[in-house]
Amino acid sequence: MAKTPLPIPKLIAKAQTVFNAWIRNRDKALGCISCGGPVEQAGHYLNTKYSAFRFNETNVNGQCIRCNMYEHGNLIAYRQGLVRRYGELKVTILEGFMARGVHKWSRLELEAIIQKYKLNDKKEI
Repeated sequence: MAKTPLPIPKLIAKAQTVFNAWIRNRDKALGCISCGGPVEQAGHYLNTKYSAFRFNETNVNGQCIRCNMYEHGNLIAYRQGLVRRYGELKVTILEGFMARGVHKWSRLELEAIIQKYKLNDKKEI
């Protein structure tokens, strides 16, 4: 019997889980993009209402819980951290694309994201 494919919203959630784990692993030695504290979450500079940037490696960086949750991203410090990490030009380009921020993800794109960012430990997410 063939396995029923996941609905798109569940695929988005799975892709987000895999991608966020990859971001936390990538940034754990760098510290929170906003304050330098421990990386506990993956925080978005342009939030997920800009769906085109949901899986953008520059837009999503490791953050501590305080900055990401309680300070709503700590965006002023986040931007300063982005400039230090990636340079002013790359941040300005990212911000310039905000008007094109809506993207409808396809099953193929989401499956490719899951495969690309899956951690080496092969645990099911």
